Formats: sequence, structure tokens, C-alpha cells
Amino acid sequence: MKIDLTDTTSSKINKALVQGRRAIGTPAVGMVLTLVIVTDEENAYDALRAANEASREHPSRKLVVIKRVSRSPRDRAKARLDAEVRVGADAGTGETVILRLRGEVIDHAQSVVLPLLLPDAPVVVWWPVNAPTDPASDPLGALAQRRVTDTYNAEDPVSELAARAEAYTPGDTDLSWTRITPWRSMLAAALDQVACQVISAEVEGEEFNPSVELLAMWLADRLGVAVRRTTSTGPGLTAVRLETDCGPIVLDRPDGSLATLCVQGQPDRAVALKRRDTAELIAEELRRLDPDDTYASALRYGVARLGQGSGQGAAHEVSGSGAGRGSAPAEGAGAPDGSASGAGGSGAGGSASGGGSASGGAGEGEASDGSDAAAAQAAAPSAKSGAKKAPAKKAAAK
Repeated sequence: MKIDLTDTTSSKINKALVQGRRAIGTPAVGMVLTLVIVTDEENAYDALRAANEASREHPSRKLVVIKRVSRSPRDRAKARLDAEVRVGADAGTGETVILRLRGEVIDHAQSVVLPLLLPDAPVVVWWPVNAPTDPASDPLGALAQRRVTDTYNAEDPVSELAARAEAYTPGDTDLSWTRITPWRSMLAAALDQVACQVISAEVEGEEFNPSVELLAMWLADRLGVAVRRTTSTGPGLTAVRLETDCGPIVLDRPDGSLATLCVQGQPDRAVALKRRDTAELIAEELRRLDPDDTYASALRYGVARLGQGSGQGAAHEVSGSGAGRGSAPAEGAGAPDGSASGAGGSGAGGSASGGGSASGGAGEGEASDGSDAAAAQAAAPSAKSGAKKAPAKKAAAK
């Protein structure tokens, strides 16, 4: 059943909803939440269709807010609200109200939406396109417990991710993050099956796809290793490669449907990783209305830090010291490049991280006296074939 209302008010829309429920014989309100969709005329149909499909799992009242652009100053000075009320089979599972705002009322959309919210039910606001940089400070976003955006439709997704990280508020989420849920589950399950330590990682996907950056940031944040982001022709995410101390782990999906999981020492397995449509993504987000702390941590990691690593692993890459996730030498042993690692990093000649001094030996270019000779003789048994020890032995002989 459809009811058209021209130049109306929120009070008249509420009366039309009650009238429609009585006409179809369902006076009770059996909905679990209010979904507010803020979009434009071009994307309204696709967004509403996705919301109707998601409402089979989450019966809801759907409020579609369409802000119409007025072309003349006279029209912009007038405030007008047109509505279309749908109940029954035309609204999926729940109720649908399409609100078209014109003129000055565009700047006060929250005053139109507020009287139409279901009492004592959570509110979710979804921006399919043109989402604000700070959804929580938006007048409509302030009404919601959960705010859903989609950086995939942004002009510059990477810059958009950086802006969202700065303005993040608990309750914010993004469909680009929802798209990688199966990937995160599969990678976590693969790592649980092996007792290996991850050394580095690589995430491959099409350009201008924020899901690739989010997955790379999640891996870097959780594993504390350097993660490289590489480009492919798509579709979407195509591969994740984890280098571990017991062999590589590869999750490869070249066709956007079926992926192959390769783990060292195990047979290759085919796993279903089909690209999901918007209705499935919205349905997943509506299953949980609490803040997503994992998304917040990955988002705040930052795109600029990808490939740099973090924590002890990064320290090892820079100075060769510490117990990072690499092939660090044993304590007190000389490194191949002449530098020492761990507790044995300082010798009689000064710091071992400098220009080629060995652990426990005299530094290059140091003057030799009795104490130097004694130190060289004490260190000689542990470095019989070390090339760096030869000058110290000759000086002691003299």
C-alpha cells in the first residue's frame, strides 16, 4: 500500500502510517530499529532496495531522506516536504517513508526525522554516498547509535580514511570495513592452525579500493609487522601473502568468487570468498549496534604507516637491535656485517652499532697498550677466524 503526501508535515506522515497499518490488518508495530538513509535522488532506488532486502533479517522502519536541490532563489527560500508512505508488500518487512526535502527545510532534516523515529528502538543512519567527514557531528548522525558510511564511493578514498580516523567517534563504521570480514576471519583461522611467527605481509587489490588499505592496516596493527599494499586489476581484493618463519601463507582470490588458501606443509584448500552485495553488508552491520573497537584500532593505525612496521620489528629493521620479528643474531654473537646484537653489542672499543666493531674486541683504529693486548688475547679463542680481529692480534704481537 502506498500513500502520497504533498507539502505535508511529520504529524500527517505519522497519521498515514497508522492508517496504512490498519488498512492492511497489522495495527501492531513489530519492528526492531529505525534505519535512516540519507541519499540523493540518483542513488535512492538502489539504497532502498538494499535496505528492503536487509529488512527480511531486521524488520525496521526505513526513513529515506532525499535532499532536493532548488534551482532558483525563490524555491530555496520556501520550505516544502513531500512524502511517500509504503506499508505491507510495497515496504518489504516493515515500513518505508520516503521524504523529499526542498528549500530551507534541507538544513533542518533532523526536525523532520525526529518525530518519525520508533520509540524505544535503536536508530541507525546510513549514508550510501556523500557522507559527512564527521558523521557523529552531523544533525542526523547525532540521533543515531550507529552511523554507517561507505568510503568506496568517495572521490579520494585514501584521504577519506585519514579524515575518518581523525573524526572517529564510537558507533562509526564503514561498509569498506564490512567487505573484508570474510578475509579477516579466514586469515585469523589460518594463523590459528600454525605455530609460526609472521615476519612481513603483503595485501594486493585494485587501486582506489579502501578495503585493501583497511585490511593492510588491520594486519599491521594486529601483527606489528611491515605490510605492503600492492595494486592489481581486481576485482576488489585479490590476494594476501604472509611471510612466516615456517613458510608463506597465501590467500589468493583472482576471480572475486573462489579463493585458494595455501599453507606451508598443508594441501591447498578452496574457500568461498564471494564479493557480497550491499544488502548483505547492511544486514551484517545491523546485527551489532555496539561500537566496533577493532575497526577503530585499524583505522587509527593510519595509511601513511603501511610498509613501515611498528614496535620491535621496526626497531630491528632500523638499527639491527632488539628481538624484532626478523632473523636477529644470537646474544653475544657477531652479526654478518660486523655489528653485534642484544646484550653483547658493546665491546672494549665502544658501541657495536657503529662502523664494524666486533663484540668484545678492540675497535678499529684504537691505539694498543698492555690492556689492549690482554683484551685481544682473551677474545682470541672466541673469534679464531674473524677478519675483524686480525689488526688487534698484530698490534698485540708488536
